Amino acid sequence: MTTHMIDNSQRTAAKVAGVAGLLTFAIVVFSNFVLLNPLIVSGNVAATAQNVVAHETQFRITVVCFLTYSLGVVVMLSALYVILKPINPGLALVGALSRLVFALLWLLSTLNMLGALRLLSNAKYLQVFEPDRLQALAKLHLGANFDAYYVGLPFLGLAATICAWLWFKSNYIPKALAIVGVVSSAWCVLCAFIFLIFPHFNEIVNDWWFDFPMALFELILSFWLLFKGLGPKIENTIET
Repeated sequence: MTTHMIDNSQRTAAKVAGVAGLLTFAIVVFSNFVLLNPLIVSGNVAATAQNVVAHETQFRITVVCFLTYSLGVVVMLSALYVILKPINPGLALVGALSRLVFALLWLLSTLNMLGALRLLSNAKYLQVFEPDRLQALAKLHLGANFDAYYVGLPFLGLAATICAWLWFKSNYIPKALAIVGVVSSAWCVLCAFIFLIFPHFNEIVNDWWFDFPMALFELILSFWLLFKGLGPKIENTIET
């Protein structure tokens, strides 16, 4: 009988995934709710533009945080691929590539933000436009972040669903936790597609509930990987 033990690269990757998961969660919460959201005045384009210009450094720090978040997602998907590849290389690759698409779409948000900042920069070549039009265009760029996120969300949900299924098959983490991951991630994919087709769906199901269960699962998983690590083995096979 041969026991296929978890190797050191997988154990190291588990620690990396745990750290990356916790850091990316902290970064995305801080950048959105502490830095960016206070600058956005709902229904008031002019006030939003004035806030962005008055707090340009804060706005640019948000851009850097978004870039760091994207980098953290790439680190995490790489670590998850190393961990889950022995279970099913094909599915692990699909999960990694799906999460990469989400990271790239998040990068698109940084370009939208820099575009908004350029529109509000008072550059000479922009003076042919009225200030209110520039402010409206800048708000359009910021609003595009919302679209980029919800286009990327099905890819993130798909990646999380695949990874949760591989976690379930692997016995690396408690099966109950893996099942929660499968259900919450599949729910996120379903909500994201419904919302893209029916934009008023969030009046029935609050959009916070689209991805919050999945985010909570990945947060708990990150703590588990960092402090508990992986299970002792994959499987036993009989040598003939």
